[in-house]
Amino acid sequence: MAYEHILWSEEDGVATLTINRPDRLNSLNTDVIAEMIEAVDTIRDGVSTARCLVLTGAGRGFSSGADLNPGTAGGEASSGPPDAGKVLETHFNVLLERLFDLPVPYITSVNGPAAGAGCSYALSGDIVIAGRSAYFLQAFVNIGLVPDVGSTWLLPRLAGKARAQAMMMLGERIPAETAAEWGMIYKVVDDAELAAETRKIAVKLANGPTKSLALIRSGIRECLDKTLTEGLMVERRNQLAAGRSADFAEGVMAFLQKRPTAFTGK
Repeated sequence: MAYEHILWSEEDGVATLTINRPDRLNSLNTDVIAEMIEAVDTIRDGVSTARCLVLTGAGRGFSSGADLNPGTAGGEASSGPPDAGKVLETHFNVLLERLFDLPVPYITSVNGPAAGAGCSYALSGDIVIAGRSAYFLQAFVNIGLVPDVGSTWLLPRLAGKARAQAMMMLGERIPAETAAEWGMIYKVVDDAELAAETRKIAVKLANGPTKSLALIRSGIRECLDKTLTEGLMVERRNQLAAGRSADFAEGVMAFLQKRPTAFTGK
């Protein structure tokens, strides 16, 4: 499948989606987002057999966020007051929910600045790995807007209310190492090691028990806002589903036979 604004590759069970507008620091408009949705949907719809997705950016950055050039961000023209949130409904939020609903693990490999909507997508991964030169920025306040694409839901859960609120209201850059200290991301590696480290983790996940991994990612999100009793019920339901998978049977057999597992994702 040919794309104009993204790169898509699949190898060893890992699909890599690269935002490919390096001349514009991978800024996002409706055309870019539409292609990203189309690519992600190949996993959801079973067209792709990938068992792990990696999202990254081409060149020196992950994404600078929404393209602010007139006529490029998208949305319908109107003679009335502007609706800066329309494109969220039609494109940006749709992509975020698609990523959250993936039936496979999802890694973000943050190779430089991740700002605005780009920050949201960067932090939405199940596992977030950042190069040492990367940083995270919520700069909406600098142009009189509010954080979007899930930022006000996601960031307080990752960094805590005090840090998330200051980050949004002050519009300050958060370096990758600080983001790791705050619990926003999994780990920081040297820039030169980012691709290799991402690949190593992605291949491990792609060879893992896919149904179990999908239930882990959905279960954590579901339990964040539940009571202990409700969380226990979620675990009970998910354990029933995982226990009926072929991968569970394989895992037990491999353990008893003292051999490596050969999970199939079924």
